[in-house]
Amino acid sequence: MERPAIIHKLASEQRTPPHWTDFEAERRVDVWGLARRALQGLPGGGLNMGFEAVDRHAGGVLRDRIALRFVARNTPALDLSYGQLAQQTNRFANVLQDLGVNKGDRLFVLAGRMPELYVAVLGALKNGTVVTPLFSAFGPEPIATRIRLGAGQVLVTTDALYRRKVKQIREQMSSLRHVLLVAEDGGITNEPGTLDWHTLMALAPDTFSTVATQPDDPALLHFTSGTTGTPKGALHVHGAVVTHFATGRYALDLHPDDRYWCTADPGWVTGTSYGIIAPLLQGVTSLIDREEFDAERWYTLLEQEQISVWYTAPTAIRMLMKAGTELARRHSYPALRFVASVGEPLNPEAVWWGQEALGLPIHDNWWQTETGGIMIANTPAFDIKPGSMGRPLPGIEAFIVEHLEAEGEPPRVRIIDTPNVEGELALRSGWPSMFRGYLNNEARYRQCFAGDLYLTGDLARVDADGYYWFVGRADDVIKSAGHLIGPFEVESVLMEHPAVAEAGVIGKPDAMVGEVVKAFVSLKDGYQPSEGLRMDISAHARKRLGAAVAPKEIAFLPSLPRTRSGKIMRRLLKARELGLPEGDTSTLEGGA
Repeated sequence: MERPAIIHKLASEQRTPPHWTDFEAERRVDVWGLARRALQGLPGGGLNMGFEAVDRHAGGVLRDRIALRFVARNTPALDLSYGQLAQQTNRFANVLQDLGVNKGDRLFVLAGRMPELYVAVLGALKNGTVVTPLFSAFGPEPIATRIRLGAGQVLVTTDALYRRKVKQIREQMSSLRHVLLVAEDGGITNEPGTLDWHTLMALAPDTFSTVATQPDDPALLHFTSGTTGTPKGALHVHGAVVTHFATGRYALDLHPDDRYWCTADPGWVTGTSYGIIAPLLQGVTSLIDREEFDAERWYTLLEQEQISVWYTAPTAIRMLMKAGTELARRHSYPALRFVASVGEPLNPEAVWWGQEALGLPIHDNWWQTETGGIMIANTPAFDIKPGSMGRPLPGIEAFIVEHLEAEGEPPRVRIIDTPNVEGELALRSGWPSMFRGYLNNEARYRQCFAGDLYLTGDLARVDADGYYWFVGRADDVIKSAGHLIGPFEVESVLMEHPAVAEAGVIGKPDAMVGEVVKAFVSLKDGYQPSEGLRMDISAHARKRLGAAVAPKEIAFLPSLPRTRSGKIMRRLLKARELGLPEGDTSTLEGGA
C-alpha cells in the first residue's frame, strides 16, 4: 500500500505539551535572548558551559536528581546526581589547576562512555580549558594528528587505550605535557610518564569557583574532516550553550522530567552537544549505555529505563530495521514520546518504520560540526514529510543559494526564491553556536561565508511549505555510520604501506551505514595484486586508523585518474565505481 506523503500531527495529540506549537509566532520571538535569560550566568556577566550544565542545577532543587545513569552488561547501574556531578567536576577542575592547566589550554579526552569522560569534559569547561573529545575507536594516527593540530597539552584516557594506541606515538605529540590514565579495573596505574586519575581525584577538593569565562571564550574544539589536507579544527565558544539550551527545547522537546537517551558517542559532536551538554542544561536524566549496539538490548533499555526522548542515528535505525519489526514489538514503550535522528538523511521508509515498530514516527534533523547545534528539524507538534529534514528552528534563517562567477574571495551567491530548485544550503550567520574559526586556517574559514551567509557545502532544496530536503554533499567527505571520514587522511596512511604507490578513497553507498570507505590503490614496481597483499594493506590501515575509519574494500588499479596538477580525481573514481556519468574530464591528466 502506498504511504501518504505527510504524517499529520497536532500539538493536542502529544502526551506532553510541546514547547513549540505555533510555528510563525515562535519564529518572531527573540529566541536567543530568552534562552540567555533562562541561564544563570556567572558573576560579572560571564558565561560558562560547564557551570550552566551542572552547577546551576546542583545549587537548587534538582541537586539530588540523577543527571547521568551509566549501564553496562553484568554490572550494576551507576547513577550520578547533579550534586555528585558538581563535586566530581570540581575535583577535576582542581586537578587541572594543580597541574598548571588554565583557561585557554587544551585538553583531549580519549575514552569509552565511562563516567570519567563526562567528568573530564565538564570539569575542564568549568576551568576554562578548551576540550576535544576523541572517538575511542580511532587508531594511533588520527589521534596523533588531532593532538598535534590542536596543540593538546593534556590527554585523559584509559590505561588500556594508552598502551594500545598512544604509548608508541607519544613522542610525535610534542605539546603534550600531561597524560592522565584511568585504570579500567578500578585500580591504580603505574605507566611511566603518566599520572593516575583516581589518585589525583582523591586528593583534590570538591569545591571550585568556576573560572570567569565570557561568551566569546573558546570552549570546544571539534575536528571535521575535509577532502584535502588534514582534519579541520572547528572552534566553538562558551556562548554556544545558548543554542544548546534553545535547541534542547525546540528540536528535542526536552522537559525536566524526561528520561533521555542519546546513542551518539561523545567522541563526535552530536555526542558532546546532545549527549552531554544539552540534556544537562534541561535538568533531565540521561541514560548512557557503555555497550556496543545490540538490537535486543536497545529495546530492553528503552522499555526498562522508561526512556521518553530518544536521539539516535540513521545507521542504528537501519540496523534495528534489519533485526525485524517483530523484535521491536516484543517490548512496550509506554514512556517513549519522541524519537529523533541525525547524522545523515533519513529515508522515508525509516520514518514510517518508527511509526510501525515503536508507535512513533522518527523525526529527522540537520546540522553540522560547524553549526554547533541543530538548525533544521522535524519537531513534535508539526507535520512530518518523510524524507525531509524539516524546517528551520526559531532563530535560524535558512536559504538555498547559487554561486555567482567571481574571481578570488569572498564567495558571491544569489538566493534562489523558487521552490524545489537545488542549490547550496546557506544560513544567516549570528546564531550563538556558530563556529568561530578553523584552527590555524583563517583563509578556509573566510571561504565559508558570502557576506552574512554561512555556506554549508551541502546541496538541498526547499519546497513550497518551507520544508528542506537534502540532495547531496558538495565535496567528497565520506559519512559512514554517522562518522565523517576525510579521504586524504585514509589515503595518507595507505601510502605508508611499502607496496602502495598511490591511493584514492571514495564513499560507496551502503544500505546499512550510509557509505562504506572504498580505496583504490596502485602498486609500486615489484609488487603484484593478490588477495594476500590486499589483506596485508587492509590490516595496516585498520591498525593505523581504527576499524571505523579504515577502508572496507580495496581495489587494485594500474594507475589512478589525476588532474594535470596532480590531484586524484575522486569524483571520477566514484562515477566509474557506480556506473555514473563521468562529467567534465578536461582537467584529467592526459585528457582533452
